[in-house]
Amino acid sequence: MRDTYGSPKIRGAFGDRYDEILTQDALAFVSALDGEFAGRRAELLARRRERARAINAGEDLEFQADTAPVRADSSWQVATPGPGLEDRRCELIAPVYRNTAMHALESGAAVWVADLEDAMAPSWSNLIQGQVTLYDAARGELNLRREDGQVRRQPEHTPTMVLRPRGWHLCEKHISIDGRPVSATLVDFGLYFFHNAKALIERGAGPYFYLPKIESHEEARLWNDVFRFAQDALGIPQGTVRATVLIETLTAAFEMDEILYELREHCAGLADGRWDYLFSYVRTFAHRGVEFVLPDRDHITMATPFLRAYVELLVSTCHRREAFAIAGPAAVNPTRQDEDARVRALAQVRSEKEREAAEGFDGSWVAHPALVEVCRSAYAAVLGTEHDQRDIQRPSRTTARDLVSLVGIQQTISLQGVRTNVSVALQYLASWIGGRGAVAIDNLMEDAATVEMARVQLWQWLFHNSQLAEGPQVTRELLDRVVEEELAILTRGQNEEIVARYDGAREILERVALQPHLPGFFTNYGYVRFLTETSLRMQPGVDEADLHQSERVHAPA
Repeated sequence: MRDTYGSPKIRGAFGDRYDEILTQDALAFVSALDGEFAGRRAELLARRRERARAINAGEDLEFQADTAPVRADSSWQVATPGPGLEDRRCELIAPVYRNTAMHALESGAAVWVADLEDAMAPSWSNLIQGQVTLYDAARGELNLRREDGQVRRQPEHTPTMVLRPRGWHLCEKHISIDGRPVSATLVDFGLYFFHNAKALIERGAGPYFYLPKIESHEEARLWNDVFRFAQDALGIPQGTVRATVLIETLTAAFEMDEILYELREHCAGLADGRWDYLFSYVRTFAHRGVEFVLPDRDHITMATPFLRAYVELLVSTCHRREAFAIAGPAAVNPTRQDEDARVRALAQVRSEKEREAAEGFDGSWVAHPALVEVCRSAYAAVLGTEHDQRDIQRPSRTTARDLVSLVGIQQTISLQGVRTNVSVALQYLASWIGGRGAVAIDNLMEDAATVEMARVQLWQWLFHNSQLAEGPQVTRELLDRVVEEELAILTRGQNEEIVARYDGAREILERVALQPHLPGFFTNYGYVRFLTETSLRMQPGVDEADLHQSERVHAPA
């Protein structure tokens, strides 16, 4: 690596074992990644903004004409599965807190999706302690001291670890170069890859990744170049990395072949990111007509026509290229407090996973260890002893209109739907401010994606003054009243610390859901305002100029 890159400055406090992660060599590697790719990242984020403005102004989404030869060429395929990725029938997603990591490694799942993104509140301590946890797990040395003093040690046989870093739109403000915060993506990837790539290879696996929030094949090309640079820098053979791309933005759904093509030497498949996908649908058509207004979120199932079209296209595209097609997470949290509810939840997950396997998926996510065996057996019921069904071709006739049209969908919005979105958002955001990124609410595991869905729906209904099934229209006055009523319920009997978190949750919700503009992500404001170190923290009322502007969606002039 050249020595001409800027030197990173650490602006966060140091804790136990942070010096093992934030070494001079590791930071030099992050600096090299930043020096090579920060400019391209900025250009691609600017291109996102340009495209958002064009769509807001009326441009329709279509399959791109200039990449038609890539889609038509049947000769190319993605790389073979990396060691440890041959069986993906059940993947457990869990944040990289030490206790959840241990649960994941003991779960019996085929893959652990080690999440630094939507299931992880991105505080400095969470992220660096998470890197310590990943460091230990990559070497088979993770342990956890129980309350009785006994030590739980990492099992000999564990799921294959696949890291999900933060998306391209986020910055890590606790690491700066020349006064400029570094891409959160490159920090997460760089620290993990530098410390663990060779250790993972020695243990019979490799450096594997889930890539979130990609919006175009150019962004996939950037990732491929990051992989090539990183492998060269550390002397790792090209093609060792494997990446699975989450198709969780509407624009990416129109470029699945192209995304696979750009990553083909490192690609392991595509995954259905359904909640982020719905969030992206609303955000993409934020300022378009009422024909794009979605109903209450519990009325949108995978049987909804535009989601069925998305699934059909994803599975067809993957199998044509010998790539894995991975289904979205079962978000049910099987409570032990109510046995009847637990049994119903397990039956629901089994039915859902059997449906996914019948649709052609090769595996699926679950969000709770208790669901691992249910998922595995459901896929086994369809696949038998086979690990996947990539050899089964499922031709797709999906059109551009199929992916966006809500024709035939009853666009019913209810007051209860409004209340649910407000309550879920407030509960989640209060926990997120407190450092937790995956939260059980009403027997469902909620993460940042479901909250993004909740708050953009509130914004969309307000923007269009949507009429509720009960008669009234959605107005700012109505939403303010619902927020106050839900807060009163949620804070009743709580201590001052919890009440303060709910006050912060209301502040975030008002900034990202109840203003004339629609910010691209709640995490940017919330992160700067609540999760950075005190010296970096934004104060109430400060203008958003300090925020990373790439994700703001502006109303057309």
